[in-house]
Amino acid sequence: MNLIVYTDGGALNNPGPAASAYLIYQGKKLLFKNALSIGNASNNVAEYTALILALKKIGEIKKTAPVSSITCLADSKLLVMQMRGLYKIKHPDMKRLHTEAKILEMALGVVPVYKHIPREQNEEADALVKSVLLP
Repeated sequence: MNLIVYTDGGALNNPGPAASAYLIYQGKKLLFKNALSIGNASNNVAEYTALILALKKIGEIKKTAPVSSITCLADSKLLVMQMRGLYKIKHPDMKRLHTEAKILEMALGVVPVYKHIPREQNEEADALVKSVLLP
């Protein structure tokens, strides 16, 4: 199964009340979506949290169906470049979250491909974040 994952995170007043969201597709078929409040956090923490939640969900999916590829799409250039290993990670919170995401990747046995997309191509995930932050 080839999965396409859209993630997004946001915070009001950065940092402030924050939310994370993800959508997991197989082709054009939506398999799962989730959005939740994560308390007070920065935008970057919310972005990483969305990715971590999605990777955990893929771990659950993998228990019942083989996953051969994962493409993670995000409008956070920082997240994508750090997960690709192209940007250094200086902030302790980001280092911790990055490590957690890498451990989840290893457990999956499939290395995701990370791609930066414009915000306009991430509208569904963005709407999920806003549905939590701005009910």
